[in-house]
Parts: sequence; structure tokens; C-alpha cells
Amino acid sequence: MIGPETAPAVVFLHGLMGRGKNFLTIAKGLEPEYRSVLVDLPNHGDSVWTETFDYEALADSVAEHLASMDLGDFTLVGHSLGGKVAMVMALRHPDLIARLAVVDIAPTDRTNAGDEFVHLLGSLKALDLDAVSKRADADELLSDPIPSRTIRGFLMQNLRRGDDGFEWQPNLDLLFDSLAKIGGFPASEGLEYDRPVVWIAGGKSDYVTDASNDRMRELFPRARKVTIRESGHWVHSAQPEQFTAILRAFLDAE
Repeated sequence: MIGPETAPAVVFLHGLMGRGKNFLTIAKGLEPEYRSVLVDLPNHGDSVWTETFDYEALADSVAEHLASMDLGDFTLVGHSLGGKVAMVMALRHPDLIARLAVVDIAPTDRTNAGDEFVHLLGSLKALDLDAVSKRADADELLSDPIPSRTIRGFLMQNLRRGDDGFEWQPNLDLLFDSLAKIGGFPASEGLEYDRPVVWIAGGKSDYVTDASNDRMRELFPRARKVTIRESGHWVHSAQPEQFTAILRAFLDAE
């Protein structure tokens, strides 16, 4: 937890192959007026692994965990995969969440959503970990299939040295096999979250489109959309100062 224990709580849910610490810069930027809880979602970071992937089950599990922490009225922030978990949580447990911030994702199916991550996670699965004696080896071996140093660095945060050599900390096999489900969104007919929502989109990202506006406001009628023009999908890491300013304005206004 980051920030004073008596301050209002902000809970952060990361995206696919991320971890709670991805929001550390934002959390520090909200101090001392707010305290931040950085969650490792199931199958990521230090959290437990599951046998299947299911948004409702994930949302219920995270909701139960947060309820046990006795955070009081808290704001839930979710990016990408974490944004979908956050939306499902808000729809299924509306009394638990005072405010919601959804970051560069929509409550809709993305028909070709898995294409990029099929390549990225497939490249991680194909990496011969027996040939990795130090992190620099993995970086070099991944440089051809994943030429972006930024994306490689993001993914390699999940590489850990175990008793028998290097290993991937997330449940890589399950996540790879579940990419079609991760790209979807569960049926939510009859559900609605009628509390304040800020919907933050990256101007250079295609994860939020005009076509998703109606569905978003159907489920979240008080949603206000804000676009950070010079950002791609990883909004909070690409434009941390602007992202923090938008989030702080949302928190302060309510």
C-alpha cells in the first residue's frame, strides 16, 4: 500500500502480463492525499494461479479480497485486462466501488484482439529458458521477434530466477490459451453501474473506438470519456503526468 493509511483508497488493476507495481509512479503521484493499493491479478505477479480464465470468477475473487481489506469507499482503476475485470466488478458488486476509472479498454469483444498478444506471448513461450543464464541473454534472444525495447522490457519484468534457472512468473500457458476469452467481454444484460466513471483512452490506440461508445454508456451511464492524444495503449506509462492529473481531477471532483 502506498500513502497514508487514513487517506481515501485507490485500487489499481494492471493489464495482461503486467503487475501491480506498473502503477507505482501514478500511486506516488497521488500522495499524500490518497493511498494506493497495487493488486497483482490472479495468474500474474505474486498472486495465485487458476485452472481456467473467466472474467466473472476473476472479478468475484478480487472483489472478495478487496472487501476483506476494509478499505472504505474506494476508487477502482483498471487498465486493459484489468479494466475489463474492473468493469465486471463494478457491474456485479456496485456497492463496493465508489468510483471507477477505465483505462484504454471497452466492454466489448475485440475480434482480432489476440493477434498482437498471440505473437508476444507465443514468443515468450518459444524462448528456450535453458539457454538463458542471465537476463541479458533473454533480452538478446527476444530482440528479433519483439524488436521494441519498451515492450520487451515490459514483458521481461515477469522473468524470474528460480531454483532450476529462469522461469516466467505469470501463468503463461493459461494466459496464452485464453487469449480469445481475454479479448471478449461477458454478457451483462440487465446490469448497470450508475456511479461516476472516467474512461481514459489513448489517442494512438485502437482499443477504444467510437463504435464502443454506446455500449459503454449503456452499462455505465455516468461515464465521461477523456482521450490522451499522444498516448498509445499503455497510457499510464506513456504519459504518466497527464494521466495522474486526469485521475486526480476525477478523484478530487467527487
